[in-house]
Amino acid sequence: MNKRITDEDLLNELKIRFEQNKKALTELKQKSEQLRKVNEKLKESESLKSHFLSNVTNEIVNPFASILGLSQSITSLKIDEYEKIRPLAQLIHSEAFNLDFQLKNIFAAAKIEAGLAQPELAIVNIHSLIESIIESYRYKAQQKELKIQFKYKSKNKSTSPHEFPTDSEKLKLMMSNLLNNSIKYSNAAEKIEISSEINEKDELKIMVRDYGVGINKNEQEKLFDRFVKGESTIHSLNEGYGLGLSVTKSYVESLEGRITVDSEPKKGAVFTIYLPRPEETSYLEGFSDDGNQIFFEDSDEEF
Repeated sequence: MNKRITDEDLLNELKIRFEQNKKALTELKQKSEQLRKVNEKLKESESLKSHFLSNVTNEIVNPFASILGLSQSITSLKIDEYEKIRPLAQLIHSEAFNLDFQLKNIFAAAKIEAGLAQPELAIVNIHSLIESIIESYRYKAQQKELKIQFKYKSKNKSTSPHEFPTDSEKLKLMMSNLLNNSIKYSNAAEKIEISSEINEKDELKIMVRDYGVGINKNEQEKLFDRFVKGESTIHSLNEGYGLGLSVTKSYVESLEGRITVDSEPKKGAVFTIYLPRPEETSYLEGFSDDGNQIFFEDSDEEF
């Protein structure tokens, strides 16, 4: 015999159903709000990516156009105008250098995105590597009458002063990005200071300091975002920081290190990289191309 459902049972069942529906509705509202926020972030990301791709396109197309135009000027020179070739050739080299730099960052970002940026470690002469980067930027620095001062320290003078196991190609691009930004944001006739040392934690510490326009605190938080550049007030003076710092941070982290920035508007910026010494079994024997066995005393150098 079936049990008769009382009014009280029915009311209790309805109450339970109402509570369940209320809970489901609350959860649905929460999910809807989460989806709305995700959608906003996706829209913002797409907008940033579009802006980024537009900037990257300009950074590639503009140097190409300059190179083509300058080379065309050279081919159209008359025999008695060859004294004009040297400055035109310097401009072509400068544009080609900028293009090569931008492409290296773009290819690096693509490898990072694809998960193909694993470190290739070897013993590197840090002094030689940094000197080579400074030398490659000599012409660009001279255009703004900038002096680049390089200071390096040795923990033990009885051994090679600055051999350290790391990825030389990654370190070169990291240093290029930091030095390029320092030159870009420095005022004319200022100085840029670079220092490197093995600190008390047995880390490779490299610092790049400029005395240029500086960076606001709120801008520093998103400085390493792949698709974000600096604020418009900086744009009016120079190009944005762009892709380079994002690549630099990714490379630093792939080497289990960290990068810091200390800056105030109109007081310049200090970028510091810390790379821990990897386990001996994790890197190759011998030297990288930048790891020639040259021994130096502690000193300051100016370029």
